[in-house]
Amino acid sequence: MTATGASEAPSSGTGSESELKRVIGPKLLLFFIIGDIIGAGIFAITGDVASEVGGVAWLPFLVAFAVAALTALSYLELVTKHPQAAGAALFVHKAFGLHFVTFLVAFAVVCSGITSASTSSSLVASNLLTGLDDVFGGVPTGTTATLLAALAFMLVLAGINLRGVGESVKFNVVLTMVVVVALGIIIAIGFWAMATDGDLGRIVVFETAGDKNVFVSITIATTVAFFAMVGFEDSVNMVEETKDPGRTFPRIMLTGLGICALVYMLVAISVVVVIPPGDIADPVNPDAGILLDVVRVGAPGIPIDTIYPFLTVFAVANTALINMLMASRLVYGMAKQDVLPRSLAAVLPGRRSPWAAILFTTVMALGLITYVRLRSESDVVVALAGTTALLLLCVFTVVNICCLVLRRDRSTEPVFRAPGWVPWAGTLTSAFLIGPWARNEDDYVQYSIAAVLLAIGVVLWAVTWMTNRGVRAKKTGFREIEHLDE
Repeated sequence: MTATGASEAPSSGTGSESELKRVIGPKLLLFFIIGDIIGAGIFAITGDVASEVGGVAWLPFLVAFAVAALTALSYLELVTKHPQAAGAALFVHKAFGLHFVTFLVAFAVVCSGITSASTSSSLVASNLLTGLDDVFGGVPTGTTATLLAALAFMLVLAGINLRGVGESVKFNVVLTMVVVVALGIIIAIGFWAMATDGDLGRIVVFETAGDKNVFVSITIATTVAFFAMVGFEDSVNMVEETKDPGRTFPRIMLTGLGICALVYMLVAISVVVVIPPGDIADPVNPDAGILLDVVRVGAPGIPIDTIYPFLTVFAVANTALINMLMASRLVYGMAKQDVLPRSLAAVLPGRRSPWAAILFTTVMALGLITYVRLRSESDVVVALAGTTALLLLCVFTVVNICCLVLRRDRSTEPVFRAPGWVPWAGTLTSAFLIGPWARNEDDYVQYSIAAVLLAIGVVLWAVTWMTNRGVRAKKTGFREIEHLDE
């Protein structure tokens, strides 16, 4: 979601003062999409994908790309039909006109941002402590130390967020470049291994733990890999600032998705070629991810293995920053419209940053990190990453249905129209990956986490509804849904 302040009134689209300036061309949009997709996902879950399917770890990323591309086509049809910056919430509002359903979708997006940022926070903490231990020695890397470091990092993000969106966006550009460098190192090590003594034949060997068949294993691995493909949906919120969006968006969004899928597949191949098969499922530091082991094993004697943990810290921080910006601004937008308690719309007098919404989303993230970290039987990174994917798969299922419903409305025709079967396929594939058959039994905690987060939103909605009815004598509903997240 875009991370800017909320507008006082909706844009009419007719006056120059009410319209956003169209300054984003194809290159800038492509950079935004790639930067939004490539982030914590590839660092967090590559080893988990490989542990499910063995050498064909690249295949789930390809399938996840195909599923994401179907929904992306539905997004493109909807955003060229309704080119306003509110994303899934706008489409649901246009399709069904039910304020509570719109609220649930919007709050699910908020929760997905918080769980994604929490994933990144845990990964940053693990990599930072690992890097410091490699350099100085004696640095604690256990559960308590990692928890404290993750919580401290989340507080740092809140501080950056409070400083204002200008500083945050500049920081984001720097971090995106670090992501590219970090993944480039992994791919280079993989190619070097292939050119020397790496066993390229591993990439076609299917292996799985337990007695799961090929279809079930790939399904589970695809659900895990899907976390790495999300982010493209945020770009639709830039539609009002993009030059010629009807022509630019379809080409650039699909190009960006394709580039990210190719990068992820190359990274997965590098992991399989460099790391012995029996070691993929058992990295030196499970929370830090398997990519650190790729550097250790694939580049021995080169000091890059000492530097790399710190590169990943900066790279993964990018995802956390973007998601906390999005989540806080959406909460602010809903509070400003009296859909959540009005107190959550408070802003700092000087910097005009939404401090109450930032505090609320930060507290939720801190509680989430602590809860999952202290569950000794669950993997914190997998649980949080999987919850992000679960929430967004629910949103994507609804968006594909919205595409089907809004095709009946002939008053406004889209500039881009997806093939007729695409929304149906997008609905079925996204809904299929929501089910328990697409997860290991240990990962069912994702449903509990998602339910608790959404329940918090429903409780706040109910409090707001009662306050609006009893104190203000007004209905609860979105007034300016087109600009919810500005």
